[in-house]
Amino acid sequence: MRFNRHLCRLLLLACGLLAVSVPPTLRAQAQERGVPASTAPQALARSVPHASSALPAGASSIDAYIHATWGTLTRSMSSCASISDPKLNTPPLLYLPHDLPEPPEVAALVRKCGAQVERLPFRITHAGTDAVIAPPGLLYLPHPYVVPGGRFNEMYGWDSYFIVLGLLRDGRLDLAQGMVENFFFEIEHYGEILNANRTYYFTRSQPPFLSSMIRAVYDAEIARGRRQQALAWLARAYGFAQQDHALWMSPIHRAGDTGLARYYDTGNGPVPEMADDSSYYRDVIRWLLVHPEVHTTYLVHGWAAPDAAERAELAHISCDPDLSRVCAHAHVGAYWLSHDFYKGDRAMRESGFDTSFRFGPYSGSTQDYAPVCLNSLLYKYERDLAWMAATLHRPAEARQWNAAALRRRSAINKYLWNPQKGMYFDYEFAAPDGRGKDGGRQSDYDYLTTFYPLWAGAADAEQARKVESHLDLFEKPGGAAMSTLRSGVQWDLPYGWAPVTWLAVDGMAQYGDREDAARIAAKFMAVVRDNFTCDGTIREKYNVVTGSSQTTVTAGYRQNVVGFGWTNATYGEMEDLLKTTGAPKTQISPPHLPCRISPSAAPLPAAASAP
Repeated sequence: MRFNRHLCRLLLLACGLLAVSVPPTLRAQAQERGVPASTAPQALARSVPHASSALPAGASSIDAYIHATWGTLTRSMSSCASISDPKLNTPPLLYLPHDLPEPPEVAALVRKCGAQVERLPFRITHAGTDAVIAPPGLLYLPHPYVVPGGRFNEMYGWDSYFIVLGLLRDGRLDLAQGMVENFFFEIEHYGEILNANRTYYFTRSQPPFLSSMIRAVYDAEIARGRRQQALAWLARAYGFAQQDHALWMSPIHRAGDTGLARYYDTGNGPVPEMADDSSYYRDVIRWLLVHPEVHTTYLVHGWAAPDAAERAELAHISCDPDLSRVCAHAHVGAYWLSHDFYKGDRAMRESGFDTSFRFGPYSGSTQDYAPVCLNSLLYKYERDLAWMAATLHRPAEARQWNAAALRRRSAINKYLWNPQKGMYFDYEFAAPDGRGKDGGRQSDYDYLTTFYPLWAGAADAEQARKVESHLDLFEKPGGAAMSTLRSGVQWDLPYGWAPVTWLAVDGMAQYGDREDAARIAAKFMAVVRDNFTCDGTIREKYNVVTGSSQTTVTAGYRQNVVGFGWTNATYGEMEDLLKTTGAPKTQISPPHLPCRISPSAAPLPAAASAP
């Protein structure tokens, strides 16, 4: 079971101790995973939320920016800024659950912002609602929440885990807990944790971090001395966590007979939120046409100007031009994308990694893979559920969850671990040629998610050592790149992303590799800091080869959005890690490019001006 870093360090600081002997339980947990017990206090002594939201004395300008930006990025149902959708050119519209009485703040929102309010046409009781809710709109949530920034003006699933860490560090427990409560509300009223709270996200979820959010909030409550309240809240949270976990055990998320899970979206055709990037799907078609040597099932030959009968045929083999404005423009001459490509494209967006070439070109086969990332998260989820059950004095349930975790780790080792290469790889369980274990085949795509099993505690000491030995595949002057392939899209080389960088860094630190963890953290922080010094912004991603926030993406999201929730949060996590580990022994030399301020790089407004 993973140890409680937040709480333990708070207790150490409260006692004025910076070094302690390793408790027997922690020593046993460390030995179970092959981690030297002597490293356990350092692994525990990280991620401390500040006692208040006041900035510490001597805080840097980047710390001040992060502190202020939590307010700027906060949305609520009383804020006019909440209901706009930069991705779609549609009037602001808020949807309430079918059977929820209208809250008072909604009536005020109508008066203040001129927003339209509607009820969902039916009660949603399960995941994967694929009914089209038209026109699209924002889904009501009862508590304030933090958005990533830019075009992402809603509460996202996996972004929120990292944002919650940042809020807790900044002493904003109520806001962090309210965001977790919003996820409970989504499960209760919208059938699942959604990709984000918009109607066009009803068909998919996002990577499962709810149990990690629950544990972080619980730890913060305990650290404030509110044990009884924390336990009562945990008892409630445990039920919602079980419901969320069940989503990933459902038939649509099963990766064949592997015992592992996959990403899947119940919708069809192109996603509506790509309306603000009308060239994306055409760019995919053009790439496929000039790379005939790459054999896929992603292209179909249809009609350049289809009539009614031909449009009906396209609805079966590709997408429905009559239902989707995005579909109607998603062709190059007579070439269209196949129905299967769109299933993969949608599943890719549930994964959060949109876009890479990890699951085929433009990840058009995502639904055919059991990913390392997802199954590592579910292993940790099951261990977290076991911890919740044990904390709530339900030992039989704890044993069941631990058994489920062990089964998953066995399947991870069977299908995702490659002992010859010493890395974890995704598994294509629906491989076209049927070769490999049980008719599938292991991918050979080097991806930074190979470090996820370390963060989740699913690797043994030897597996962790081997994975760490391949860090050089990803390490660049500005941190860790997502992959070794320059595909031209944003989740591949040369880009580094804060959340996956943090999971890799934290995973290495947990297994005692503090030097590599510190070096990667220091490199990435230097890039974030240098670019912040240049233009006063923090971005969603960085080019870790050049050390720049200037990005050149050939297809997909071409912006490098300012904000940015998870970068702000993980910068603080890495900052704290370096306080514990010390600076890396090897000197880092991040690239320093001339400062070029992009016209879109205007800093966020001060928090006080946020509605």
